[in-house]
Amino acid sequence: MKIFSKVCSILSTLIIIAFAVIAGLLIIPMLFGCKNMAVLSGSMEPGIAVGSVVFVKETDAESIKPGDVITYRLSGDTMVTHRVVSVDSENKELITKGDANEVEDGSPVAFSAVVGREVFHVPLLGYLTIYIRTPIGIMAVCGVLIVLIVLNFLPGVLQPEEEKKEEKKEK
Repeated sequence: MKIFSKVCSILSTLIIIAFAVIAGLLIIPMLFGCKNMAVLSGSMEPGIAVGSVVFVKETDAESIKPGDVITYRLSGDTMVTHRVVSVDSENKELITKGDANEVEDGSPVAFSAVVGREVFHVPLLGYLTIYIRTPIGIMAVCGVLIVLIVLNFLPGVLQPEEEKKEEKKEK
C-alpha cells in the first residue's frame, strides 16, 4: 500500500509541476510587458510553427527594421505575425511577408497598426491556450484538477484500518 501512496504522490507532483511550468511560461513574460498570441496559420513556418505562442513586446514602429518579426492589427481583433521586408519611413508603413509565403502581403502595414516586435516564441503552447478556452478544454482542466484531488485523498481512503491504527500509534 505504501507503493500505491508513493505513486499517487509522484503523479500529483508531476501534474502540479506541469501546471506551474505552463503558468510560468504564460505569466512571467507578461510581467516584463509582453503579450502572447497563438499562431493559427502556417504563414511563418518553419521558423514559427502553427500552434506556437509568440510573445511580442510593444515597440516604437520607427525602430523596426527589415528582418524583424512583428505582430500587427489587421482588422478588429485579427492579428498577424509576419516578417518586415522593408520600411517606408516617409509614408510610415511597413511591407511584410510570411516566411512561407511566396509574395509580400497585399497591403502595407501602417506604423499605427503595429502591436509589437517578437521577443520569442514557444512551439505547441498555442494549442493549449486555444483549446483551454473551449467548453471541452475547460472540462478537461476540471477533470485534471479532480484527478489531482483524488490522487491526494485516495491513498488515505484505501488504506486498511490496521495500517491507520499503526500510524496513529507511531505518532
